[in-house]
Amino acid sequence: MFVGEVIGNVWGVRKVRELDGKRLLLVRPIDPETEKPLGEATMALDGGVGAGPGSIVLVVDEGGSARAILGSKTAPVRTVICGIIDRVSVRGKDKKYA
Repeated sequence: MFVGEVIGNVWGVRKVRELDGKRLLLVRPIDPETEKPLGEATMALDGGVGAGPGSIVLVVDEGGSARAILGSKTAPVRTVICGIIDRVSVRGKDKKYA
């Protein structure tokens, strides 16, 4: 799992049936305290939380868990956005995003 910022949308002409109606987004991992980027952006499927560009999100980056969130044993997916983060508390300090 990692915390990331949605930095864009991804469009595809065709999707497999299991992904119909699901949004593809571009997510960049960030440090939740400083919001500094921690790596390269990756494509992630919105797991039904309604994330969009600018959202700070919790991302599952493991195929079995991602498919469990979607409720599909056969969906060809590895990375799913499973939550939108409103606030992070670290060492007694709160960082609000919403």
